[in-house]
Amino acid sequence: MTKKAILAVSFGTTFPETRQKTIGATEKAIGAAFPDYDVFRAFTSRIVRQRIEKNEGIRIDDVDTALSKLRDQGYTKVYVQSLHVIPGIEYNLVCDAVNRYKEKFLKIKVTAPLLETFEDFQHLVVFLQKQSEYLPSGKAVLWMGHGTAHSAFTTYACLDHMLYGSKSYVGAVESYPDINDEIKRLRHAHINKVYLQPLMMVAGNHAHNDMASDDPKSWKSILKENGIAAHPVLKGLGEFPEIQNMFIAKLKPVVEEGD
Repeated sequence: MTKKAILAVSFGTTFPETRQKTIGATEKAIGAAFPDYDVFRAFTSRIVRQRIEKNEGIRIDDVDTALSKLRDQGYTKVYVQSLHVIPGIEYNLVCDAVNRYKEKFLKIKVTAPLLETFEDFQHLVVFLQKQSEYLPSGKAVLWMGHGTAHSAFTTYACLDHMLYGSKSYVGAVESYPDINDEIKRLRHAHINKVYLQPLMMVAGNHAHNDMASDDPKSWKSILKENGIAAHPVLKGLGEFPEIQNMFIAKLKPVVEEGD
């Protein structure tokens, strides 16, 4: 009998509560959608893995280690589902690991992160618009993306542009468009209050510190200095069934083709 596995790979987070609500919930949804497959976990961030082991006594595998264990346990068919948002640096790490193991399994394939095709962008834009659709005049949702030095940094500007005319805005904490770009847009639209939400799989370090804290450099503080009230919503994308289903939809045709 063929042993089949799905390896769900995330950047990871050191915040246990959001880890369970986002990554854990998405893994559970994947398991329910593909009951014939055993679901496993790997994190791409070495720092996150080290801190979890030090602080919680939990060891989480990197992708290579997870694949090595699956091979040793007799799995022959493995699908690696990226739970990253963009096809950036972390996703490339996943692809590199899968390439190193492509001769070790009867079948192994990595599926795309949340945003790859134009259709993916359209689906996410509809989801983002729904989150702000019924807000009154002067109110909006500002989503904080991670940002990247990879060429995929354009993802955030593209989403922000596709949301033009709605009450949803997208910025990035580590690339473009930054908070100052978004403040200009918010002022132009006469927005006086925003709900800050992470456009990230989890509500982890960036959400708690760079977005929602009272630190002078946080988005909440910068917005307040510019006359815009900010209410942080610490809810990662992985908590939303709509986002979980987007990942499942990416995995489904790949699994069906392989079966």
